[in-house]
Amino acid sequence: MMYEIIGQELKSKGLKDAHPTHYLNFYCLVNRELLPKGSSQPTQATQSQKYRRFMIYVHSKGMIVDDEYVILGSANINQRSLDGSRDTEIAMGAYQPNHTWTHKKQHPHGQVYGYRKSLWSEHLGKFDPSLEEPEELKCVQSVNSIADENWSLYTVDEVVPLKSHIVKYPISVKDNGEVEPLPGWDLFPDVGGKVLQQPSSFSTSLPSELTTMRRYHEW
Repeated sequence: MMYEIIGQELKSKGLKDAHPTHYLNFYCLVNRELLPKGSSQPTQATQSQKYRRFMIYVHSKGMIVDDEYVILGSANINQRSLDGSRDTEIAMGAYQPNHTWTHKKQHPHGQVYGYRKSLWSEHLGKFDPSLEEPEELKCVQSVNSIADENWSLYTVDEVVPLKSHIVKYPISVKDNGEVEPLPGWDLFPDVGGKVLQQPSSFSTSLPSELTTMRRYHEW
């Protein structure tokens, strides 16, 4: 798995203070809604209705690379979907020639950069100055802090409105890259479904349906 590869590389370089989650992270989008005033709880309420916890499903796919190139569309970001001769999904790729690392010799500050900051601010519920430099550990820690806090609010029984929608995917990652569910969360709240799947006795992987966000701006 990717975390194991990162863990092995960090160990080979002698980077004892580095952790795989400094370089790669997975997130989900969720919402928690208070019951509108005057509404009554159904007698046969589902767990989701009872605890007002809902996953946010976004079918569109996107990837932002180094704040200079963006892919957006309904097509999966893989060879089959982007080939143009197989699946029927559509996607577009775009960049600004005057706002690239090659042209600027520094961090590009074009519309792709602005779009990435706007998107992250929307999911985080605020603009954090650390978003200016997403490659820095400070940015990773800031995003993870918000995502961890949201997960705590999302999973308590008391219905608490969320300030933003991003939560960490509920896994714990060890220094060597070994992955396991967060304690007490083998299944997702209310809806069920395993947090981790085991296609074989030799590997543990995240479900293939997972939507990702990476330190290097992949959504």
